[in-house]
Amino acid sequence: MKSTIKQVIVIRTDLKLPKGKLCVQVAHAAVTSYNLAVKMHPEWAKTWLLEGQKKIVVKVKDIEALLKIYNQAKAANLPVAIIKDAGLTVIPPGTITCIGIGPAPNHLIDPITGNLKLV
Repeated sequence: MKSTIKQVIVIRTDLKLPKGKLCVQVAHAAVTSYNLAVKMHPEWAKTWLLEGQKKIVVKVKDIEALLKIYNQAKAANLPVAIIKDAGLTVIPPGTITCIGIGPAPNHLIDPITGNLKLV
């Protein structure tokens, strides 16, 4: 079955996070944006679960590029979560590490993230 709904996580590469820290930030984004989708578009969230929870992780070079994607997703009325680190380990508190978009229909996410490179 072809997936019609996906979730995209966008990470910053300029932070040069250790792999474990990066994985945790991606997990935060996935859960947080899913919870937003449940509230904003429950039908998208349900379909995403039924289709196998497709997730894609892509990268941007810095905070400016990340916030541009965030603002485009917000303007498109997509569930989008911005993740700020607690600062308990390798980066200062409040550092924005990534965003999670969706789950949402592919045709709504692709114009915003489709040109970004995979991690």
